[in-house]
Amino acid sequence: MLSGLYGAITNCRNALYKNGVFKSYSLGVPVVSVGNITVGGTGKTPMVALTAEILLGEGEKVGILTRGYGRKNPKQRVLVSDGERILVQAENAGDEPFELARKLFGKVIIVADADRVSAGIWAREKFGITAFVLDDAFQHRKVKRDTDIVLIDATNPFGNGKTLPFGILREPLKNLQRADLIVITRANLIEDVSNLKSRIRQYNQNCPIYVSQNRVSSVTELKNFQAVQTTKDEGQKTKVKAFAFCALGNPNNFYDQLRQEKFDLVSTRTFPDHHFYTQKDIAELTRKARIGGAEILLTTAKDAVKLQGLEFEMPCLVVEIEMIFDKGFQIPDSGLNTKFGI
Repeated sequence: MLSGLYGAITNCRNALYKNGVFKSYSLGVPVVSVGNITVGGTGKTPMVALTAEILLGEGEKVGILTRGYGRKNPKQRVLVSDGERILVQAENAGDEPFELARKLFGKVIIVADADRVSAGIWAREKFGITAFVLDDAFQHRKVKRDTDIVLIDATNPFGNGKTLPFGILREPLKNLQRADLIVITRANLIEDVSNLKSRIRQYNQNCPIYVSQNRVSSVTELKNFQAVQTTKDEGQKTKVKAFAFCALGNPNNFYDQLRQEKFDLVSTRTFPDHHFYTQKDIAELTRKARIGGAEILLTTAKDAVKLQGLEFEMPCLVVEIEMIFDKGFQIPDSGLNTKFGI
């Protein structure tokens, strides 16, 4: 009953936006939204970064607007990056905005603010931004967007098909009809996506559907990662016993990816999503890793940004993941004529 009520409320809200009762506001420049229809991780951060890179390649001055979940003072506007420097630590930016700032270092302006209308207008006027990427904004209808990109995790696309609180859907599946482009992520972790494509077509018959796979792009010593350096070293590190840990919305996908790419995992440890680590956490991880015979720790970029200042008694390496598409990827009719062959 509660899931039905939640779904009815979200449908009512969407109808009010569609009919103009609730107003959406323009930011005065083209806007591309990246989001999903479920809770949990679907790979939004790599997609936001890729979208920003596409727009940068078209000569745009790009701003990323994000709420910044899990940060201190969530009601405060935080300028995470001014396009030249990273201005705050992860605890004040939020882990995902900070990860984006590192990944796109020196390229984009990133603002964390729950009020993305006000933040966008402010950032456009201050920095001369010519295109925005909205992070996790499929349900954030207050900002007008030119393109809605929706990500669907192939390993668990819709859960039990119910909306919150008894399912993982943020809104009923029929609302996929709003999507201008759908990306199926982590297709390499399942056998076939044809049934999922068919199900998506029940709700949206026209939008492009792209299929992406995850691939380890680099494995970097934590100290080098924190210094915004990259070191491709994955071949050597797959040969030693490893203990993996993370605090993600969908942690098993990270572990499965490592196993698929032949990392020798002795065990894993999962923390709640957006968890900020303490020295006690690291000591416990190290103890369990040694008991299992591990020689190294492995974690994600999202987790690594929250390990600043913590001491490690064994090597900790950061595994970065990239998205690989089944065909050339492009953003449709965003007003920017953007295209990016992958």
